[in-house]
Amino acid sequence: MLKPAYLMVAAAMSACVTVNLSAQKMPIQITADLTEGARHLYHAEIDIPVKPDSTADFITPRWIPGTHAPGGPLADLVGVVFTGNGQTLKWRRDDVQLAEFHVTVPKGVTSVHVHVDSIVAGRVTTKMSVLEWERLMMYPANVPTKDIAIQPSVTVPAGWGTGTALKPISTVPTPAVTGVDEGAHAPAPGSVTTKYNVTTAEQLEDSPVITGLYFHEFPLAPEVTPKHFLDVVSDDPEDSKMRPETLAEIGNLVREADANYASHHYSEYHFLLTLSDRAGGEGLEHGQSSDNGVGEKGFADDAHQLGEADLLAHEFTHSWNGKYRRPARLYQPDFATAQQGDLMWVYEGMTQYWGNVLAARAGLKSQEQYRDMLAMSAAQLDYKSGRSWRSTEDTGIAGSLIRGGNQNWVNWRRGQDYYQEGELVWLDTDTKIRQLTDNKKSLNDFVKIFLGKGGNTGPLVVGYEFPELVKDLNEVVKFDWDTFLRERIMNINPRADLDGIEHGGYKLVYLDHPSKSERTLASSRRGSAINVWYSLGLRVAADGTLGDIRWNGVADKAKLAPGEKIISVNGMVFSSDSLKAALLKAKTDPAPIHLLVQQEDAIMPIDLDYHDGEKYPAMVRVEGTPAYLDDITKPLTTPQHAPAAAPTTTAAPATN
Repeated sequence: MLKPAYLMVAAAMSACVTVNLSAQKMPIQITADLTEGARHLYHAEIDIPVKPDSTADFITPRWIPGTHAPGGPLADLVGVVFTGNGQTLKWRRDDVQLAEFHVTVPKGVTSVHVHVDSIVAGRVTTKMSVLEWERLMMYPANVPTKDIAIQPSVTVPAGWGTGTALKPISTVPTPAVTGVDEGAHAPAPGSVTTKYNVTTAEQLEDSPVITGLYFHEFPLAPEVTPKHFLDVVSDDPEDSKMRPETLAEIGNLVREADANYASHHYSEYHFLLTLSDRAGGEGLEHGQSSDNGVGEKGFADDAHQLGEADLLAHEFTHSWNGKYRRPARLYQPDFATAQQGDLMWVYEGMTQYWGNVLAARAGLKSQEQYRDMLAMSAAQLDYKSGRSWRSTEDTGIAGSLIRGGNQNWVNWRRGQDYYQEGELVWLDTDTKIRQLTDNKKSLNDFVKIFLGKGGNTGPLVVGYEFPELVKDLNEVVKFDWDTFLRERIMNINPRADLDGIEHGGYKLVYLDHPSKSERTLASSRRGSAINVWYSLGLRVAADGTLGDIRWNGVADKAKLAPGEKIISVNGMVFSSDSLKAALLKAKTDPAPIHLLVQQEDAIMPIDLDYHDGEKYPAMVRVEGTPAYLDDITKPLTTPQHAPAAAPTTTAAPATN
């Protein structure tokens, strides 16, 4: 059994934090000023204890947990000034570690004050701001971040509410603004500064803050311990009130996660949610909270909610899988050491699986919608040409190279496929366990072991390697899990792993019309165009601009390229309708589909020799087989529903 050894590790890690925090006589003090967020600026005043008459090495975060790539805010960190006893101190950036600053500390100086400004590109409007702390942090280099004590404060405009997992102590005076030429950047009169409990640099980076004029906090599933809250800010005062139906479903999510994982690794959990068309989207995991951003109407009705249904469930699951249990080499002692992503198919892939399953169990989407969305995801992977040369494991190892960036020919390069590929593999694993045990055991039993070792803990990171996965799966049911997982993740597999869908009682097929869920998604998204990926092998925007081209597909063979623009289809001005009509006509007409395409400043004719009509992914039931997919998405708890709206009454007309 691993449990006793694990408990020893957890206890040792906790003790290490306690000893080191007590050894650091004074915590770093940092005050984040968010009052100029609307001007795309944040500021910070930081006081760091130092040894006098020395060179102090300070650093800002570079490898940010959850982003899986070296990035951080380094290029946007400006206006940096170091002072000691009121005198400006000389500093020099490290020639190799560009996030590190070497500061000359004179005699008699025991604390260095640092002023920093941060240029903020997104997550801010005139009504809200979001702070991921790495934007402003500065702390001693070459020290494990879990051993650095730090006490945060946050300054926000008057009348704004704040959501965070940090524990507030009191309202305190806003510190004086330092730095160079900061006269026009002081907080406005009435701004409020709140001080929070001492934490560590590791935990501070893991504790984002949202603040806004239209702020609401909603308690969730009050019978569940620890306590859970949904903190919402929006640009419009009505949006942050949230629908009663959605609040009930998020409460169900808390109950379902409680039943599924049977442990917690936080003292309190906050879903932080921004609703804005201007602030931009986000989905970033943290141990005791999550930073979630959607459009202003993202949860306003069922149609909009479908596209966001798994967001909160996904990031919530990361509290167990990714924050508490993390691939050992993806967890480093500081934010400067490179993370290694070969197990991203567990970190993100299993989270993708459980995020969608829990969303269905909670009612954030229906079982039918779950199957529709799974069909769309599986089809995307099955039609991803790059899988013929690149393994799923390599998409994780090379994750920092392929995350975001150029989307031209991305199907040939592959992107962050460890999310959806991992989802299919863990579905395959779940249905295999159910097959081997006559549906008496499932992946639910595995996660209680793997993610719940040590029972309930506070925020903690405990690493794992591949052999532990195999061992814990064998504890659920004996099988050659080593070979099973290696074949699916580490080998080159030209086709997607559809076994879990088929063992779950369903089959992926292609129909001549979109599923109900695909139509719902199209109706809720602006500028949606016809889906011709599985027919013509291209992505096309509503204005005819071409996105990705499927390697060796119809469009590729016709020599189309990303960035070109379709002007006309069979002599008609391009539109989704004209392209759809051409696909329908070609089913019975041997003539090719004729396009006029703009390539830079030239117009050229292109013929597409295709006659199989429209193709859209769908899931169909295979009768006579166990419907494990339905069992997987059934609630483990009794769903709670929003109170029924009071009936509207109309006064009787007055009579004389």
